[in-house]
Amino acid sequence: MVYVTHGLVEMLCDLAREAEPEAVTIALATTPAGEFIDSLPPETPVFTHFYFPEAGRSLSAVFGMDLGTPVGQTQGRFVSHPQGKLALSRTDDLHGVVFVAVPPWEREDLAVFSRDGIEKPLELVDSEPPTESLG
Repeated sequence: MVYVTHGLVEMLCDLAREAEPEAVTIALATTPAGEFIDSLPPETPVFTHFYFPEAGRSLSAVFGMDLGTPVGQTQGRFVSHPQGKLALSRTDDLHGVVFVAVPPWEREDLAVFSRDGIEKPLELVDSEPPTESLG
């Protein structure tokens, strides 16, 4: 089972809708359920945050690596397939968990896959993650 906040799903679908006809690829991070929800075991990872795909793009172009996403802090990836089908493709950036969405960009148009292309069950969590601060 893959857990994700309702708000994150809405945001990802909105970003894919705005980018259409271009595809988007977005790094996703989890928060342990124990930090913000009581209905799941505390250590359960819940996808709660994303990193803007534009972050660090200038530095990435110069140094040839993704400097906009903290190393080791993304447990998943979201990819949109504006012209494709709701399945993992060979060209997708394969994390252990990959969220794939297709038009018209609603919750029903989103699925989650493991690295080997097997669809995983998805459960939306109706809770807000803890607020993060910069310092």
